[in-house]
Amino acid sequence: MRQTKPQKTGMARLWELASTKKLLVACSCILSVLSVVVSFTPFVAVYFIIREIVTHLAGYGAAGAARVINLGLLAGAGAAASILLNFFALMCSHIAAFTTLYKLKLDFTRHIASLPLGFHSAHSTGKLRKIVDENIEKLEGFIAHQLPDLVGSFAMPVVTLVILFLFDWRLGLASLAPILIGYLIQMTAYGNKAVRVFMARYQDSLEEMNNAAVEYVRGISVVKAFNRTVFSFRKFHEAIKNYGKFVKEYTMSFETPMILFMLVIQNVYLFLIPVIILLSGGAADYTAFALASVFYLVFSVSLATPFTKLMYVSQLGRQIADGVERMDKILDVLPLAETSSPKTADGYTVSFEDVTFTYNGEDEAVALSHVSFTAKQGEITALVGPSGSGKSTLAHLIPRFYDVAEGAVKIGGTDIRDMESDYLMRIVSFVFQDVFLFKQSIADNILIGNRDATREEVIAAAKAAQCHEFVERLPMGYDTVIGTRNIHLSGGERQRIVIARAILKNAPILVLDEATAFADPENEQKIQLAFRELMRDKTVIIIAHRLSSVRGANKIVVIDEGRVVEEGRHDALVEARGRYSRMWEQYLRATEWALAAREEARAKEVVNV
Repeated sequence: MRQTKPQKTGMARLWELASTKKLLVACSCILSVLSVVVSFTPFVAVYFIIREIVTHLAGYGAAGAARVINLGLLAGAGAAASILLNFFALMCSHIAAFTTLYKLKLDFTRHIASLPLGFHSAHSTGKLRKIVDENIEKLEGFIAHQLPDLVGSFAMPVVTLVILFLFDWRLGLASLAPILIGYLIQMTAYGNKAVRVFMARYQDSLEEMNNAAVEYVRGISVVKAFNRTVFSFRKFHEAIKNYGKFVKEYTMSFETPMILFMLVIQNVYLFLIPVIILLSGGAADYTAFALASVFYLVFSVSLATPFTKLMYVSQLGRQIADGVERMDKILDVLPLAETSSPKTADGYTVSFEDVTFTYNGEDEAVALSHVSFTAKQGEITALVGPSGSGKSTLAHLIPRFYDVAEGAVKIGGTDIRDMESDYLMRIVSFVFQDVFLFKQSIADNILIGNRDATREEVIAAAKAAQCHEFVERLPMGYDTVIGTRNIHLSGGERQRIVIARAILKNAPILVLDEATAFADPENEQKIQLAFRELMRDKTVIIIAHRLSSVRGANKIVVIDEGRVVEEGRHDALVEARGRYSRMWEQYLRATEWALAAREEARAKEVVNV
């Protein structure tokens, strides 16, 4: 779901973001303009010094020397004032930039945290990381540096034009001609639609390279285990090659316009000299004309700097604007709609009523079709079925990570869409197959379940989760930071920390999604003991491939191709000779094969001994 309100784009959007600190930004722009105006003082002072010397060449006295000294001091004061004004302009812009950066990053991360899980499944972490780390960071650079430069660069041509026409309008026109030609070259080369298309492709290629880099780093253990180099990781390698090739081709396409622009803008005197020669013969006051000519020749050298800066600032502005547009596309995505009159649950029985769900709203991607079943409060309900049948999708619908297309998911008879998100997340707890622990202390990781818990409650939860013993053996106990000083936990230990987190939360509804799928026998036994404490008096929904772990469930719901095909207790389903019975037989055969293989291996060991 996206916002329909029209959004500013391009430079207008950059200005809008920059103006969040209007007073500081305004001060920065004004000081930057003043710095530019004052920066011309030395050129004007030098002109009057030369005129003073040439005019009084024959009888140059103390008064003339004093005027020259004063003009020299004026030139020095103008240069110093220009630097000082620019310094204060940058101070204001940097304060505005850092404040804007902080607020924008905070708002962006809060926004993506509020979006449903479906959004994060469709958007790679590399893409979001690039927006946070690069696009928003570049915006800080724009406000801190490019914005004062941009305003100053626009002010400089105006001041330049005034000065150019102040002494001799004819020489002013001659100086203006290369500037206009330079602008024309810029507009032709950089102002067309192809450049905007390039910026989009440029950002796409950067995102693709970021995604490939993240994937490569995450899979580095596999690459090293199979002794493969970076070049074997084709996606990452190809992304780098394609990006390099694309940027080189684009850069070379601007070779001629760039050479022409720099040639024209840095050689204004080549346009001035022929005009000076033509006008010198008809000059009424040759001395005044000669002075003006010298001034324009000296002044023309300084023209290249502001116009070159303007080109680079404008170019960078377009690149940043494209990055901001990508950020805005994410900000335009709305969280799931919240009800205006929130309700609470009357009990904690979870019921699916004729639920149909499709990913991304596409009819051909139906994940669940008319699913109905009830998980009663205080009972264990198991969801089983082949991979891809829709078990995990059902689990994700309970805390409203997605909204159903049809039907309703209810807790205690109340549609979860009529509950506040915070309330819903308080009454539902998860233990997933993929365990994630923050690089914080053991205690902080457990406290995520309940930030208001005491130290004693944290330890009690750890004991219930069967992890107190190994935590105590760590160098700093519960204050040990995971991942530091070469301290790492095994998969089973990490799983038990997550269970301790869920025990501390003590939510009345518990969802276990393949929580013991990769645990070894010893750890699985300890995890099962932890589960007994965790599941006490709760509505429990278990998703598992190991059918032996759900034999004692109060109800087993069999899911196949997004539909409920059977439900009941283990013994009744086995006797029914349906889908579950076949799954159970396959599971028993697989277990027998595993036992036979283990016995054979042990027999070989005995023979070898």
